[in-house]
Amino acid sequence: MVKSAVLPDIDEKAIADEARALEARYGGLDSRLIIELAVDHLFNEEIAVVSSFGAESAVLLHLISEVDHSTPVIFLDTGKHFSATLAHRDRLVEEFGLTDVRNVYPLPVSLKEKDPFGALSMTDKDRCCHIRKVEPMARAVAPYRAWMTGRKQFQASTRAELPVFEAVGPRIRINPLARWQTTDLQAYMVAHGLSAHPLVEKGYRSIGCMPCTRPVADGEDQRAGRWAGSDKTECGIHLTGLTDTLSNLSPTGTNS
Repeated sequence: MVKSAVLPDIDEKAIADEARALEARYGGLDSRLIIELAVDHLFNEEIAVVSSFGAESAVLLHLISEVDHSTPVIFLDTGKHFSATLAHRDRLVEEFGLTDVRNVYPLPVSLKEKDPFGALSMTDKDRCCHIRKVEPMARAVAPYRAWMTGRKQFQASTRAELPVFEAVGPRIRINPLARWQTTDLQAYMVAHGLSAHPLVEKGYRSIGCMPCTRPVADGEDQRAGRWAGSDKTECGIHLTGLTDTLSNLSPTGTNS
């Protein structure tokens, strides 16, 4: 079991080299084989999966459950999710038999000090994402050497070159579905009878917090419904801000 909230001092250049080597050697494998390799061989009990339980999350979670249903699944409960997302989370957990789903919340003190009225997303979306997603994410992944995500290259221009294996500071981030297309996801869901997120049929293609998510029109980028009307394209949990936040955590997993 993981016993420490932070990793010992590790040469981040060495981790970056490791990620490139893993990408070169294993990046082209079938997604299930990548997951098996990561969970059973490369990282053993020091790996988790981060899931939004969003529009396409069922695919990765189903694959995870078939490899090891006890793999830790981290869900960032921002307090701003659609009720449909929370219901979808509970349904998938039961259907797949996931036994270690961890709901991670923003720090109460941060909400009290920085968003006392719960309306920060209207005035400062970046700061809202930081206290509700980036900082909680840093705390959640701090104990692990690696984590998996459901990100894919086709989702946005900012993800077009997304590798399967990448370095995030002293950790490895794995994107087993990086090269999947919409048709691949749809075919997998049909083949395995997976439940779709209830909001998909209403035009939502990328589903985040309720105040900052809208349906996507035909011809729009899949993530066009996220933070519409602003220049923001990512919440920050997949950007360098996460690395900075991780580096500021104390040995107890709190901000220093």
